[in-house]
Amino acid sequence: MNYKILCSDLDGTLLSTKSDVSSFTISQIQRIKESTRIILVSARMPSGMVYIQERLGITDQPIICYNGALVRHGDKDISSVVIPVNLLQDIFELTIGLNAKLGLYYNDEWYVPNISERVEKEIKYTKTTPVFQETKTTLSHWEERQIGAHKIMLMCTPESADVLMPTLTNTFGEQLNLYRSNDTLIEVAPKVVSKLTAIHSLLNKGENLKDVIAFGDNYNDIEMLENVGCGVAVANGREEVKKISKYVALKNTEDGVAHFIKNHLVF
Repeated sequence: MNYKILCSDLDGTLLSTKSDVSSFTISQIQRIKESTRIILVSARMPSGMVYIQERLGITDQPIICYNGALVRHGDKDISSVVIPVNLLQDIFELTIGLNAKLGLYYNDEWYVPNISERVEKEIKYTKTTPVFQETKTTLSHWEERQIGAHKIMLMCTPESADVLMPTLTNTFGEQLNLYRSNDTLIEVAPKVVSKLTAIHSLLNKGENLKDVIAFGDNYNDIEMLENVGCGVAVANGREEVKKISKYVALKNTEDGVAHFIKNHLVF
């Protein structure tokens, strides 16, 4: 197999631990990076991705952040799409009275109302630090700054997520992409962008999606894996993701992406 671009999700896919890539993965990326553009594609914020880029030695390449809502190359934003403040306020109002908190992301800014186990995990695994501030205050400041959110992370209990997910889908399904990452987390992004649209925007003249191989594990990877030249799921991925993928690699904890590169990609 020979592809011009390799795109990979991070969490549960390229990362062999919760926060890092293995030395074997680094060696395989080093082997192909001169002939293949390596683009990291994640729901993470930029600062939670750049240290992985540095470990892999690919800081000369762009990154796709927030499931495609922000595409950045170095310090330059190539594209940026946000959820407007009025929608953020509507979503916040839906959480009142429920055990659910909003994590709000804009560029390299992250705001949460208070510390929690979920926030502590995010700090540890992504090596980023939030601003602790009441959501009402954050929304008021953002309205003054005329900015919105690249991503919302709704931190719930299983019960509150069960209530919120159908309500959000019915109310905002035509305007927003909604992903239930697990039983307590709902991620929200602008509808007009995705990992796939971001990849498409980075194709050079003469390139098309057939020139891309991509790796993923979760629901927000399905569109990407279905439409590129070669979609590869990792064995620990969702069954729905494995079903639509051309190949299934080893688990992320077994360096699935790196082994697939070693065994199948010729450069």
